[in-house]
Amino acid sequence: MTIEVNRALGRTGVLVTPLTLGTMNFGRWQEESGSTRIIRAALDAGITAVDTADIYAQGRSEEIVGKAIKGRRDDVFLATKFHGQIGDNPQHAGNSRRWILRAVEDSLRRLGTDHIDLYQAHRPDPHTDLLETLQTLNDLIKQGKIRYYGTSVFPAHQLVEAHWLAEKHRLIAPHTEQLPYSPLIRSAEREVFPVVRKYGVGVLSYGPLAAGWLSGKYRVGGEQPESARADLVPGRFDISLDRNQRKLAAADALARLAEDNGLAVVELAVSFALNHPAVSSVIIGPRTLDHLEAYLKAATVELGVDVLDRIDEIVDPGTHFVERDTGHDTPSLQPTALRRGRTSNH
Repeated sequence: MTIEVNRALGRTGVLVTPLTLGTMNFGRWQEESGSTRIIRAALDAGITAVDTADIYAQGRSEEIVGKAIKGRRDDVFLATKFHGQIGDNPQHAGNSRRWILRAVEDSLRRLGTDHIDLYQAHRPDPHTDLLETLQTLNDLIKQGKIRYYGTSVFPAHQLVEAHWLAEKHRLIAPHTEQLPYSPLIRSAEREVFPVVRKYGVGVLSYGPLAAGWLSGKYRVGGEQPESARADLVPGRFDISLDRNQRKLAAADALARLAEDNGLAVVELAVSFALNHPAVSSVIIGPRTLDHLEAYLKAATVELGVDVLDRIDEIVDPGTHFVERDTGHDTPSLQPTALRRGRTSNH
């Protein structure tokens, strides 16, 4: 099965495929030979965009991607990210000019290329002035080391700030935003999607299966599914916890909706994400060639209005079940920022 290059990436003028190959598993939960097979099979199927990050397996993912696309670099829209800590030194992280200039050289070396098509700030950095980050990324565009730049899991107010700063200082504004979006995680619909559409920002959405909750394994009355992610963050996946019960019920209802319409859950989830006009491409993370084939098939599915309306009934638009699912580590929601963080004079 092949896929067409037919979706605009925001205002860049670049056309991408509906699916982007995500590589977070490669070098961590997926060994190199299997990762390489998946990358090359994805390219053979017509997928043009590949997304990685320096933090994935501490650079191993970038190295694997670089080797796999050797000889096909011109056919790949190559995206990577900076921000996460590399190694044991806490200074080797963040969105400062000092770290970005080091991180981009390391990524270029690991990827075996002289330029990165899309360079993304993996998360906001509360310790660095946003203007410094924007100026540094603009400098990298002028130097030819990157073609475009973007953000990842930035709240709406920071996206607006980035565009305001760019206009004020005559800079190129961010071209893309990467965020989680699925039938179970819909908070982007409330504020971020209206903002990115206003500014012509392309969206690379990830997690269409909500980290496995829409794999079809999470069913009411069923046993606790096992997965590597569940072992890492058990509270996020434990179906016995009260905070996950509503999420489990929704996942079960979505699975039944898919079955009633002759669809696999992956087809329902991916088609849902692709249906939103703000989304340019959906990032997928196949661990096997069969997974890749299922995703490719899902990208051809079109959901009817009745199915989309039923999804809205199961999960209210603009909502999510667990804050961690949004990808945000929101400072204002931490205990020290809430009312119990106040000191008492009594």
